Amino acid sequence: MRLLLLATVLIGWNTPLAGAAVKTRTVEYEYNGTKLKGFLAWDDAVQGKRPGILIVHEWWGLNDYVRRRAEQLAGLGYVAFASDMYGDGKVTEHPQEAGQFAGEVRKNIQLWQGRAKAGLKVLQEHELVDPKRLAAIGYCFGGSTALELAYTGADLKAVVTFHAALPMPSEEQAKAIKARLLINHGADDSFVPAETIQKFKAALDQAKVDYQFISYPGAVHSFTVKGSDEKGLKGMAYNQEADKKSWKAMLDLFNQVFK
Repeated sequence: MRLLLLATVLIGWNTPLAGAAVKTRTVEYEYNGTKLKGFLAWDDAVQGKRPGILIVHEWWGLNDYVRRRAEQLAGLGYVAFASDMYGDGKVTEHPQEAGQFAGEVRKNIQLWQGRAKAGLKVLQEHELVDPKRLAAIGYCFGGSTALELAYTGADLKAVVTFHAALPMPSEEQAKAIKARLLINHGADDSFVPAETIQKFKAALDQAKVDYQFISYPGAVHSFTVKGSDEKGLKGMAYNQEADKKSWKAMLDLFNQVFK
């Protein structure tokens, strides 16, 4: 199967795909009166319906980094939709402003989960997507958002996070999780306390959630993002080995759940 072969072979960040015809477009949608602008990517050389991957951005907003990740997944044969959690596709390069944007969403759980579900709905209803084969992934704030989406009982086969904060699920939320979880974490990430990790794992274990928690030695926060150490925030740096290994772990999981 073309999708599975590509997914197992192409794991590099900048690996070109010969013969690929990746197309992209902006998709406007809304939630509760707020206009949102997502980014859709697909390979029009692939025939028929295929799995859909929802991607949620870091706290910087829907920037070029997450767009490239969407294109990368599209080149592997998926339909990828990068959702907009802030509205109007706004982005920032300033940590203080990014914190404000993310904080406004986090403080309202209905808004947070609602916008995540609105993005999933766009993907689920796309004509090229098999609605029974969906996954959600996210980076930093986006990883936390993907978890919050899983806590709603969303019909997802997999949820993958990269250097995410770990919002604690209630007992009811943990039991509602349908997806297999893959948590890619930097072993030296100072942004996530060890106590938080222990409590997070305990909540999943109690609910018998199917999950894998991988800690990458030497990796800190934002380990998949090249140039993250240039943001002026201590504790953020790119780690090539952790980036490649976590991407491969994700593709391996997709191969398992999207049989």
